[in-house]
Amino acid sequence: MDSSQSPIILFDGVCNLCNASVNFILRFEKKNLLKFASIQSESGQKLISKFSNQLISDSVLLIEDGVLYQKSDAALKIARYLKYFWILYYFIYFPHWLRNPLYNWIARNRYSWFGKRDECRLPGEDLRDRFL
Repeated sequence: MDSSQSPIILFDGVCNLCNASVNFILRFEKKNLLKFASIQSESGQKLISKFSNQLISDSVLLIEDGVLYQKSDAALKIARYLKYFWILYYFIYFPHWLRNPLYNWIARNRYSWFGKRDECRLPGEDLRDRFL
């Protein structure tokens, strides 16, 4: 599967929680299908520009099969790719009005709770092919 067909996770590259989430995904991903890009990067901005008709959140996004998923939809769809945690995907059947308030609360407080980096994450040599 080439990167144009791979699901892509866009994340806030300066957010410590978002970076920890990327590390978690890399550790528990089943098949190494996911690609990553920070929202602040040139490739991330280019990908987001394809969805200019939508209001875009600034935390974790998933582009899968040409569709942009945001907030709890993105997080739960990402869970499908993980060992052990795929079961969380089934929360997708709960309505947005139940799922998104918790997601929004965490996203709104992520910098004060987990901190913020001065620069975006740079992948190590072993992960360069996974980052756009």
